[in-house]
Amino acid sequence: MDTTWMIVIIVVAVIVVALLALTVQRTARRRRLQERFGPEYERTVEQGASRRQAERDLAAREERHEGLQIRALPPTVRDRYARDWNGVQERFVDDPDRALDEADRLVTALMSERGYPTEGYEQQARDLSVEHSRTLEHYRIAHEINGRAGGRGTSTEELRSAMVHYRALFEELLKDGATPSDDGGRQA
Repeated sequence: MDTTWMIVIIVVAVIVVALLALTVQRTARRRRLQERFGPEYERTVEQGASRRQAERDLAAREERHEGLQIRALPPTVRDRYARDWNGVQERFVDDPDRALDEADRLVTALMSERGYPTEGYEQQARDLSVEHSRTLEHYRIAHEINGRAGGRGTSTEELRSAMVHYRALFEELLKDGATPSDDGGRQA
């Protein structure tokens, strides 16, 4: 009988240790995802069926992102994009709706140039969330306002706000991967 109890105690101890290890592993994974995705982590959890499902989604985004060939831009290309952005901002004064569309297209072109797939807004947001989660909400806001632009329900102030939001992601994408000597301290 003593042997039976010893076996039961050992089995229970192994199960407890395994559960504890699993809990520690999940906690570490959750913390890593929270740090990597920032506000996007909470947003995904809120929209998902469960925290576990949301974390699987975020891990899948990381895995997809690892397969992308994201690249830094050569200084000449960065300079061209910076000039193009300045032109869009200048045109905003005369035609805010058109300038906002141009800003959206320019951000998408920059994403493509960096190596991000541009097959649709939702996938763009998912791909950007891995490395650009802190500015992703800017992109979402700008995209939402741009979707309403041209109608009577969008004020010039909202359009200006959308330009500012597009610029936040644009600047991050433009500088990302650049070394300080590459950008010479310029701002887009």
